[in-house]
Amino acid sequence: MEEKNNFQSEEKKAVIEKMESIFEQVSAMKPPEVKKEETNDVSPETNKTEIEMLTHSTLTDEEKEMQEREYESMLQAKNRRTFFKFILCTVIAAIVIFGGYFCVDFMPKKAEGTVVITVPQGSGTHRIAKELKNNNLIHSEFFFKAASRVLGKDAKYNYGKFEIQRSSGYLGLFNVLTAPANVVDSVRVTIPEGYEIYKIADLLEEKGLIDKDKFYYLVDNGNFEYEFVKDIPKREMRLEGYLFPDTYEFVANDEHGIINEMLGRFEEFYNKYKENINESPLSMDEIITLASIIEREAGSADKKLVSSVFHNRIESPEYPYLQSCATVQYVLRERKPVLTHADTQIDSPYNTYINPGLPIGPIASPGEESIVAALFPEKTNYFFFVLGSDGEHHFARTYNEHLNYKNN
Repeated sequence: MEEKNNFQSEEKKAVIEKMESIFEQVSAMKPPEVKKEETNDVSPETNKTEIEMLTHSTLTDEEKEMQEREYESMLQAKNRRTFFKFILCTVIAAIVIFGGYFCVDFMPKKAEGTVVITVPQGSGTHRIAKELKNNNLIHSEFFFKAASRVLGKDAKYNYGKFEIQRSSGYLGLFNVLTAPANVVDSVRVTIPEGYEIYKIADLLEEKGLIDKDKFYYLVDNGNFEYEFVKDIPKREMRLEGYLFPDTYEFVANDEHGIINEMLGRFEEFYNKYKENINESPLSMDEIITLASIIEREAGSADKKLVSSVFHNRIESPEYPYLQSCATVQYVLRERKPVLTHADTQIDSPYNTYINPGLPIGPIASPGEESIVAALFPEKTNYFFFVLGSDGEHHFARTYNEHLNYKNN
């Protein structure tokens, strides 16, 4: 019985060992267990950044330089594209604007009335375009000249007086200006040198050419498209001195055209001496002011000598007053042969007895000789001049010498 129990125990032990062996084999087949402490609790994004940093850190200097060049090239290409887009937009906008402006100028206008313009003999397209613009018949000299050239109208214009409808477009203007001049009733008028505006107005009214009130209004407020007009200071009788004295053919009831034609004649002279005027220490308005005084004071005297006296006084601390009788006569609107002491004390910015230097504007319309004298005076030491009893003008350096000439 005891022997039987021992056999059973041995058999049981063998079974247990066999089962343990099987368990060990099964356990060996499982994947190894990952330890928690060995895992990295880091997000994928962090891992990606670290990888990139590792990648960058491995770039060579040459690779880095290449990357920078590629980046700069990309920026430059982008900037070029932006610039070209801007230029293209600007060009398109300019074409639209100028094209529209040209069409408006080219086409007939909704305007009433007529205007008479004068085209001097030998005038080219440039002069005609300026004349048309000054009379508000076109807006752009450039467009008119371009159209004239393209349509073959240059060198085909006639000269004379033309009565033009204000509604005319370019084609209407070309037709009128290339045909024989209109037969327009005109009056021949000579504006003398040294005439003041009020005397010019009196003469034109006497000839039946103007309404004086309208004439004066345009002198002060009229729109005249000349470069020099823009430089004239704002004052009463604004265009005094700039209505050039000459012989004209004027049409009645055309106040704007009359003034415009006289200004156009002044511009011819102005352009001739423009460079000298710009180089002068005096402004254009001061030159014309001085020239008007010379015109009224010189008489038969050498105008360049008279100019030297006034130039010397303008620059002199000892004799700063021009003491021109003509400036007082301008205030009086009367050419008195002899001024009283009270006359010389009249409170006016034109009175050169009480105000040093030049008056605030011209006092008459000077001719070319007087303007040239104002620009190019003789070099002298004279401060005085007087018309002697012998009918000659005498120039003096000192006051005593002057008195001697004056009393003889």
